[in-house]
Amino acid sequence: MKAQTDNHETPEWAETCDLIVAGAGAAGLAAAVTAAHHGLSVVLAEKAPVLGGTTAWSGGWIWAPDNPVARRAGVQEKAGDPQRYLEAVLGNRFDPELALAFLNAAPEMVDFFESHTALQFDAGLKIPDTYSHQPGAGMGGRSVIAKPYDGRELGAQIHLLRPPMRETTFLGLTIQAGPDLRAFMTATRSPRAALHVAGRLGRHFRDLLRHGRAMQMRNGSALVARLIRSALDSGVDLRPRHALARLVSEGDGIAGAVLVADGREIAIRARRGVVLACGGYPHDLPRRARSFPRPEGHLTLAVPEACGDGLRLGESAGGSQAQGLAAPAAWCPVSRVDWPDGTHGVFPHIIDRGKPGLIGVLATGRRFCNEGLGYHDYVEAMLAHVPEGEEVASWLICDRRFLRRYGLGIVRPSPVPVGPWLRTGYLKTGRTIAELARACGIDADGLAQTIATFNGPAAQGEDPAFGRGTTPYMRLQGDPDHGPNPCLAPIVRAPFYAVKVVPGSFGTFAGLLTDGHARVLDAEGSPIPGLYAAGTDMASVMRGFYPAGGINLGPALTFGFIAGRHAAGGRP
Repeated sequence: MKAQTDNHETPEWAETCDLIVAGAGAAGLAAAVTAAHHGLSVVLAEKAPVLGGTTAWSGGWIWAPDNPVARRAGVQEKAGDPQRYLEAVLGNRFDPELALAFLNAAPEMVDFFESHTALQFDAGLKIPDTYSHQPGAGMGGRSVIAKPYDGRELGAQIHLLRPPMRETTFLGLTIQAGPDLRAFMTATRSPRAALHVAGRLGRHFRDLLRHGRAMQMRNGSALVARLIRSALDSGVDLRPRHALARLVSEGDGIAGAVLVADGREIAIRARRGVVLACGGYPHDLPRRARSFPRPEGHLTLAVPEACGDGLRLGESAGGSQAQGLAAPAAWCPVSRVDWPDGTHGVFPHIIDRGKPGLIGVLATGRRFCNEGLGYHDYVEAMLAHVPEGEEVASWLICDRRFLRRYGLGIVRPSPVPVGPWLRTGYLKTGRTIAELARACGIDADGLAQTIATFNGPAAQGEDPAFGRGTTPYMRLQGDPDHGPNPCLAPIVRAPFYAVKVVPGSFGTFAGLLTDGHARVLDAEGSPIPGLYAAGTDMASVMRGFYPAGGINLGPALTFGFIAGRHAAGGRP
């Protein structure tokens, strides 16, 4: 039997399965594992030689309100609060069908993986939602993270796991936010923390000698490793180095796809359809230029394979990219890291901005926002306050005390030396504020006045200009050992330091329009039979807002779960 796709006639079907999943990040792996558990034969095609996508580089937190992990720990959601919170944050962009599909299925997703797979979770009991002043906001428990995982459990298949992002590890070792990170930050001041760090590093160096890579999986690495283990256990046919080239249509639906591996085309019939989970379009520069505000100079944290394949294929089948979202991507302030070997990377400024003794300024030397708000908000403020025609950038400013206690960007705290980063120019310094301003190209008078205005109230734990440290979310980002406000301290101890940050993103929000079953919609708003999208190939249920940490992975896992279950004919 022959079929038609993109005006290309395909050869006879080379293979047949029930479901093809394109992309091996959180969404794709969740869809594949769920469908396989429900009895489907699943081919998971990943164009990269490794699995995990951008998920493997992420912090790994998953927003899943009313999840069973938190309930077991005694956290009880008030009925309707998560919906009220999303309605308050999203405003008139709130989509009831998608939001309720997510909120209803997220706890079921967590329960499914815990009950039937190798994916097990720890609760983020102290992590509040970003906008804790909004009605329905959660004060903790809505986030979960994959339990740490021993990479040796993958056996010979460890080679399938994408290595962690170089910039966010310590000598290749992933460090998890919470007690683990706190131990690394306080190792020079706490014997207990020093013992923890010594144990982690000792095991890590043994793993490097024996296995040639880190084996203590945490964060996104642990999530992906556990999903790969689950996929292997459930019989998913994992195919790295297989790119989805074309969708194959029959009648009004999708009947399969053409994969390309080593230059060879493989036409596979898929009785239940295809799930697009290719990672959105962070590296599709033309599409980015059309949809991103001020796209010049943007640096993404996504893996290079995420270049819009899923969106192009979905559009070829009649789907449409979402328009009119509050933002097209999940913003994060980032700094460019130039390595001695000539390569460069990107560092996400998630943790440092909330610590006491730091401010963010524009080229005028003036503060422009509350540095302790969410990373998405910080970039929104940069975009709003930098005049058209000027480079969208800001500088994070601190003093010696801050740098050696907390680090700044990729510059690690004491006792790690700062000299290499001064030599590369990543870290700027000055013996005086005026000297630092000249090194950065910042207006010296503006910066001096800003710091003078900031320091007096900051010493008293106050920020009259922006109210930093006044919400549970902001205070969690601060230093619990510092008072009276964990987020505020004066900038007084020379020398002074700065790192330049620019707009970046974890991934894109503006994916394909879908319904609550993750089915791609056509121009009339009807589902295209046999075609699903999840992760960043699906338009974000958050509609361009960032209500909490984990709002990328939470919906990715949940709608992957929904797609796999729906394709298998399970409960909608």
